[in-house]
Amino acid sequence: MASLHTAERVSARDRSDNFVFQRSILAYYEAKERVHGHVLEIGTGMGYGIDVVAPAAERFVTIDKSRAFEVTLPANTEFRQMEVPPIGFADASFDYVISFQVIEHIKRDREFIREVHRILRPGGKFIVSTPNAPMSLTRNPWHVREYRPEELKALLGECFSEVECLGVSGNERVMEYYEKNRQGVERITRFDPLDLQHRLPRWMLQIPYDILNRLNRRRLLDENTSLTESITMQDYAVGPVTESCFDLFYIAHK
Repeated sequence: MASLHTAERVSARDRSDNFVFQRSILAYYEAKERVHGHVLEIGTGMGYGIDVVAPAAERFVTIDKSRAFEVTLPANTEFRQMEVPPIGFADASFDYVISFQVIEHIKRDREFIREVHRILRPGGKFIVSTPNAPMSLTRNPWHVREYRPEELKALLGECFSEVECLGVSGNERVMEYYEKNRQGVERITRFDPLDLQHRLPRWMLQIPYDILNRLNRRRLLDENTSLTESITMQDYAVGPVTESCFDLFYIAHK
């Protein structure tokens, strides 16, 4: 049996991650069309976005609290190990900051947003994605919080002059997988009649969540191999934000 790894770090190598991976990589291709100059990524993760975004930048810096990737860095790219906030760069250092599927893990989110604003140059932009709370099927104990569309807009609006609100939605193929996933999650959560997932502290739930989430994804792969593997980035689209989009994809203007 393949080793279990946290479901928070998805990989193209694990076929059971495909539904999430294709949605995640889309954010980088969307960013690639929007960025230039000096670009900072907060949250390197497995590093699969580096080769997508780096060619569009003059200088690309990617940071994470640990180095979990095996990608060879392009000549214009550097990695720094760093926990945020604060963000260890001088004021007005970057033209763009991108951060995908990270803010939901940060306890001091307001300080984080202030720091992003500080290190952006005048006219710079912050491109951020995060799960859309209404579409979450269960509590994710690795997340400090999840945001509804209006909550993330309000948070960004505390520092930024303009916030463009977009969302990542899926087509019928994606929604078919989502429905099968929902049914699988319901089969698991029926064994939680006391709703302990919302009562216990996050740290007590993280390992059980990881194991059950990973096993559920692999069950979906085994039972729906063709559907799971057939989903591509093109099955997702970025458009106006709705309650039913999977991710919030916001662009905040300084």
